[in-house]
Amino acid sequence: MNEQVSSRLWTMRLAFGLLVLGIVFLHLLPLQTGAGGLIWPNFVLCFALAWSVRRPEFVPATLLAGMFLLSDLLLQRPPGLWAVLALIACEQMKAQSRALRDASIASEFVSVAIWIVGVGIAYQLILAVLLVEGTPLGPALIQIAVTVLAYPLVVAITHGPLGVRKAAPNELGGRGIG
Repeated sequence: MNEQVSSRLWTMRLAFGLLVLGIVFLHLLPLQTGAGGLIWPNFVLCFALAWSVRRPEFVPATLLAGMFLLSDLLLQRPPGLWAVLALIACEQMKAQSRALRDASIASEFVSVAIWIVGVGIAYQLILAVLLVEGTPLGPALIQIAVTVLAYPLVVAITHGPLGVRKAAPNELGGRGIG
């Protein structure tokens, strides 16, 4: 039984890594060749937060940090800034995961929305203070709003096809792995 739990754990960690790589790959494709295209949500942050709430053991801090840093490098953002802010949000959501396990989806959504807004605004403020050219404020705020609105869709995908559900209290093993 312990081998079964361990193999599921590593399978889901691999699945998360492949999911993030797929999202980044799609983001790198030249799908929008004209100016003024759509502003897409930050799906990497949404999935990381959803998995952090549902099964924190599937997304350890090292995996999250590596995936966020890789995203920074491939998407040509200042290396490490978004990664650190997103990692802080995910780790805080992991700390709240036991309380949110029994809570409604609405309270989870509010908690996640606060972190998405906080991370997005902190990122823009730090870029402004350091005089680093980033996304203009208008599109950045739209992306924050779209990311918040995309979270329920990500939760549905996470819960349904990906099978990452909140652990019931009787499912948790000695190490918190269900």
